Amino acid sequence: MPMRHSPFPVAVLLGAALSFLPGCESAKSRGPSPSDTQVQQPAPVQDADAWKRARVGDRVTYTFSATQGPDPRGGTARTVGGLLTLEVVAVKQPWVWVRAAFTDDAGKPLPQPRLAQDLLVPVRAETTRPLDVPHGGEASAEVPTHAGRTWEALRYVSDQRPVDGPLRARVYANAPGPLYLTRGLLEASTEAAGFHIPGGFKLTLREFREGSEGANAPVPSLDRPLGPGAFYERRVDVGPAPGVQRVCFAAERGYFLRTEAPINPDTDEAPCTDFSEAEPEALEELLMGLPWEALTSEEGPSAAAPATRTTFTVQDRAVPALTRQSREDVEGTQRVFTETSPAEPWAPALAGMPYEARFQPLSNTTERVVAGGKLESEGGTKIVRWGSWLGGVK
Repeated sequence: MPMRHSPFPVAVLLGAALSFLPGCESAKSRGPSPSDTQVQQPAPVQDADAWKRARVGDRVTYTFSATQGPDPRGGTARTVGGLLTLEVVAVKQPWVWVRAAFTDDAGKPLPQPRLAQDLLVPVRAETTRPLDVPHGGEASAEVPTHAGRTWEALRYVSDQRPVDGPLRARVYANAPGPLYLTRGLLEASTEAAGFHIPGGFKLTLREFREGSEGANAPVPSLDRPLGPGAFYERRVDVGPAPGVQRVCFAAERGYFLRTEAPINPDTDEAPCTDFSEAEPEALEELLMGLPWEALTSEEGPSAAAPATRTTFTVQDRAVPALTRQSREDVEGTQRVFTETSPAEPWAPALAGMPYEARFQPLSNTTERVVAGGKLESEGGTKIVRWGSWLGGVK
């Protein structure tokens, strides 16, 4: 999300005590997607054992394009497009390791930092509890042809334009078959409307491939996790009960799970043991939101807040960082807001950090100017730890 002249008003910091997913930086709230209406026809049949039969080399590839802007407040229109590929790179049941990558049409990296690196997603082939996320919208049957094959499918359309929401369409194969990685998704589109930033997103199945029987590969290191298999912790010095919040991620049978809760760093040494209360989100929906966020972030920080190169130290890591400072005068009270963010979100020092945390501030503080020009702290947040809970803590 672009940094404004006063990026950290007190209300924002208070909100941070409850949630660390502000707006477009969220891994849970992806672009213009308000609540949808309930399905009017039966949902496609899901193959409960597809993930258990996963093979190294299973792959699906989609073409995608996203357009955004210009913002009603000004600016220029932005676009990005290319290929989205999900591929099984290792299987160690009950875990299936999937690599997700956004590239241009030639398979080369995209210039947007948020899309420039492939991401690893360990997905559990079993579920620890029932996961039921119905497709939203009005359903209608159709028989489209994609990737050289004709599919029996259902199209789900949710039109929220009368209430300033988007027009959203998804087409899912009734029998996902080789498309189990995305629950049978064949195509998708979202058209922003109303008071949202104008633009939209389109995605279409291009090809799929099934891996070879008996193919094997070692489990890769979790250096660039989308989230599942990893966690991070942030100290929140805001409000009447400051403390540490732990954010954990998992994935089960194509659904993304996220939990967040306060912890005691001195006693809670086994992170991410309970996802029973996590709200599931379809993995493909989460991935489809990343290009929209990438375009939003292209606006860049405000020129009113120049950056100073610094080093952010956490545990035994020295992270190259950028620090920005701005001031705000509200009803005679002047405040100073300071934000420190990674200078390079994919720096080696950030290895193992979940995607969500790489594009949020490493730390931020709010200070009030008091008599004599002295600064008095009003609180802030700071990342204090991250790592993998899958196979040990880093």
